[in-house]
Amino acid sequence: DAVITSKIFIDFKGIPAPEGATEAAPTTDRIVIGLFGKEAPQPVSILTKLVSPEGLSTKCKPLESRTLQREQLEANKVYNSCIEIQDSRGVTYDLSSVWRIDKGKRIDVGAVSGKFVARVNPNFEGGNSALKHDAPGVVSVRRGDDGGFGFAIYPGGDAKAAAELNEDNIVVGKIIEGMDVVERLNNVPVVQSAGVNYMALAGGAKGKNSPTRACRYGGPMYCNELKPLKKILIEKTGVL
Repeated sequence: DAVITSKIFIDFKGIPAPEGATEAAPTTDRIVIGLFGKEAPQPVSILTKLVSPEGLSTKCKPLESRTLQREQLEANKVYNSCIEIQDSRGVTYDLSSVWRIDKGKRIDVGAVSGKFVARVNPNFEGGNSALKHDAPGVVSVRRGDDGGFGFAIYPGGDAKAAAELNEDNIVVGKIIEGMDVVERLNNVPVVQSAGVNYMALAGGAKGKNSPTRACRYGGPMYCNELKPLKKILIEKTGVL
C-alpha cells in the first residue's frame, strides 16, 4: 500500500444537509486527504501549494483574440486583472467550486474562480501506475495539462468509471476523514439538461476535462451538465 506522507484539508460550504437531519447542519463540511508524496511527488507538490496561503506560482495565459467586441473587452479585462497579481499571488483553491458530480463515478473539485481562471494550467506528471481507483475515496488528478487545477474523488462502486480514471488520472491520495461528506456530495442534485448529448450531436466533444470560460458563449447546455444545482464552494484549505 502507498504510504501517506502528508495531509491536507478542504472545507466545503453549501453541501445540503443530510436527509432527515434534526439539527441545523454545519456551515462547513471538512474532508482530510492523505497524500502519497513518495508515489506521486510532483502532483502532490502542486496540490500542497494550491491549499497553502502562498498558492501555486503560474503565469497568465496569453491574451486571446475574440471576434465580437464585447467578448474581446471581456478577454482584455480578464487578462489585465491576471497580470496585476501574476507575480505577487499564486493560485489557490479559495472560493473554487465543485463543478461536476457524476453520481457513483466521480466528483470533480477545484474549479478556480476570479483572477485565477486566466492562469496557465499545471502539467501533472509521474505517479505510480500500480495505484488504482479501487476503493471509495481515492483522490486523483488528470495526467497532463488539460485538467485545470482541480482533482477528482472516486465515490466507489462503478468499475467502468474506475477504469477510465485509472487510464487518465494519477492517484495522489485518499480521503482519510470525511467520507460521510463525500457520500453527501455524491448525492447532491445536479443539472441534467437532457438524456441526449447535444454537444456530441453538434459535432463537439462528448465531455470535458476541466471547466472552461468559453462555455459561457455556447449556452448553458455546453457547460452545465452534471453541475450541482446549488453552488458548492471551497471555503478554506490548508496543510495539517
